[in-house]
Amino acid sequence: MSPDFLIAAIMTVVGLTTPILLAALGELVVEKSGVLNLGVEGMMLVGAISGFAVTVFTFNPWLGVLGAAAGGALASLLFAVLVLGLNSNQVATGLALAIFGTGLSSLIGLSFTGRIVPVFGSIFPAGLARHPYLQVIFGYSPIVYFAVLMVPAVAWFLYRTRAGLILRAVGENDHSAHSIGYSVLKVRLAAILFGGAMAGIGGAYFSMVITPMWAERMTAGRGWIALALVVFAGWRTGRLLLGAYFFGILMALELYAKAAGFSFLPSPFWAAMPYLMTVVALTFISARESAGANAPACLGKPFLPST
Repeated sequence: MSPDFLIAAIMTVVGLTTPILLAALGELVVEKSGVLNLGVEGMMLVGAISGFAVTVFTFNPWLGVLGAAAGGALASLLFAVLVLGLNSNQVATGLALAIFGTGLSSLIGLSFTGRIVPVFGSIFPAGLARHPYLQVIFGYSPIVYFAVLMVPAVAWFLYRTRAGLILRAVGENDHSAHSIGYSVLKVRLAAILFGGAMAGIGGAYFSMVITPMWAERMTAGRGWIALALVVFAGWRTGRLLLGAYFFGILMALELYAKAAGFSFLPSPFWAAMPYLMTVVALTFISARESAGANAPACLGKPFLPST
């Protein structure tokens, strides 16, 4: 295996992992607050088209990322209004959001088909970003570094700050948190908006970095992998990072297997490999006696203070 091939493979894995990691980090915070949002795929697609549209009109990818975060947050706000304000079923509402986001992004994207947006410049000197070997460290989009930095940032917030303690308390026992004066709905609203913004940025990575042009359903189900990844990681940030790169390797394996022309297995099998492994991993975890031991106690349950 040549060094050039190894470096290319590593950079491919990192690129494929980044959007899943971003979306999963956002969903982790949401679920830690006791809310289950299955609409990650829809929020990613809304973020993808929002970021793409803003970049088309402003020619500024940095503003595009902000637009993607805002688009994902607005989509999650719709979910929050229904779930927190009207106490609708979280599973059904999340699925509806996934469908809504897919359709809305396709509708808005009709006018952007064939358009190409400017890409991010390197945040490091060109000598480092384009070096044959050092590019494996310095040659990525700024969103990649943002995603990696958000892992310790989220861990620090959840386990080292008062706000994180309150959020986890709301997810573990919402009635107790409410009884000592914390606003359960406000905490959960903030978590949902953060999750939506992170999913939106993850979606924008597809439309602004991987392929800087618009195509329908370009996230290709990565939002569902992000959802499974939170469970796969046991609601822990460190495991989330490792799990994200595990699935990134599987997706890279699909690309390299197709490029190498491995004919002993059909092409659709390689495409389905990440999703098959998601099912296998979740099945294995569910079979364990400790399955769900780390899940927030109030996950998926509506907050009804009057009962």
